[in-house]
Amino acid sequence: VNMAEKCYPQFLKNLSTCRSPQMMMGPLIKTYWAKQMQIDPKQIFSVSMMPCVAKKAEIERPQLVRDGIRDVDVVLTTREMGQFLKIKGISNWDTVPELNYDDPMGESTGAAALFANSGGVMEAALRTAYELATGKKLESVDFSQVRGMDAVREATIKVGDLDLKVAVVSGGKNIRALLDKIEKAPNKPLYHFVEF
Repeated sequence: VNMAEKCYPQFLKNLSTCRSPQMMMGPLIKTYWAKQMQIDPKQIFSVSMMPCVAKKAEIERPQLVRDGIRDVDVVLTTREMGQFLKIKGISNWDTVPELNYDDPMGESTGAAALFANSGGVMEAALRTAYELATGKKLESVDFSQVRGMDAVREATIKVGDLDLKVAVVSGGKNIRALLDKIEKAPNKPLYHFVEF
């Protein structure tokens, strides 16, 4: 969102109004879960571990603060977590005891597991849309690299009579390159759905 606001305002109208998964989970923790556990939300310090540095800026957005309480308090990147583990001398995962997964919100769907992966939000949305439109399950989404753009993958999904063109891109430099390509494309739309 920040990049679009600063560098590509012409694309703001195309952004999804949905929050990112971390910004959906944050308020659930501080409202629903806090109520279930009878904990004052002001006593909860929510840490999100994410691969993208931009998630740090996302939690600073004023519209994601209610009654002086931030939805997510801090973001730790996966790189920072790796550095922390290294400093603490945790490197041999075979010696770390396996623990049961806690399930504070109950069972989740398979789509929820996809969210943590690059392109996961899109794939979950595509699977849902495909099933609603066709009554069938989407078996797989086969992404291929975009020539000359290593961090960009694209796919075409047949949904009824529509060939839905989608792309997944990661990294600021790659996002800029793809947005420039979309803007200059003679045949619009180049993609129907892009996940950054």
